[in-house]
Amino acid sequence: MLVSLTLVRYRTIFIPFAFLAMALHRIPLFFTKDCSFWKLLGCGKNGSFDLTPDLNQWGLLAVWRNEESYWRFKQHSVISKWWRYFGVKESTVLLQPLSAHGKWSGKEPFGKPKNKTHQGQIAVLTRATIRFNRLKNFWKNVSPVAEIMRKHKGFISSVGIGEAPFFMQATFSIWESTEDMVQFAYKDEKHAEVIKRTRDEAWYAEELFARFAVISISGELFGSS
Repeated sequence: MLVSLTLVRYRTIFIPFAFLAMALHRIPLFFTKDCSFWKLLGCGKNGSFDLTPDLNQWGLLAVWRNEESYWRFKQHSVISKWWRYFGVKESTVLLQPLSAHGKWSGKEPFGKPKNKTHQGQIAVLTRATIRFNRLKNFWKNVSPVAEIMRKHKGFISSVGIGEAPFFMQATFSIWESTEDMVQFAYKDEKHAEVIKRTRDEAWYAEELFARFAVISISGELFGSS
């Protein structure tokens, strides 16, 4: 299994075509046999969950049978040709799942990997469908936690992605090491307090937490935020 997260950035004049792509690109993805799971995603402006959309930047997360399947998509797919035609800036991070728990749209897209140890850069995906009666509490706590994350030792980059504004959101972050990520995720008091509240107050109707080994990063859109 190989996981890819691609960010593409359209010029402002082509934003209407970015919206159109969110509808049209579902068709070729549906018929791509070597892709077992995919999500077309919008992006936030500040590198985390965000109420302000970045209409220039969009994402595609996909799970591939193997690396050959991904490269075939990159070279020959209708979607890649669309991106080249509109001259988008494009960045992709290729990932190997290390651990995952929870579901996304009722599925376990990354399986149940058990490779918890990894030397080198690590990526984390935190994704949730937020209950409507918990939206106020959720968004109240987003900015303080995001600010702590960006200043934390070992943080490299992050991007806020989502399927729908306000209530279907995810943060994807890249870290220098597992140790740096664990220090933020579980030992920072503010972050630990927010995690506890999500459980005690049942903020999420569905959630997924996954860790990945970073295989490669191309392009500039995953630079430091």
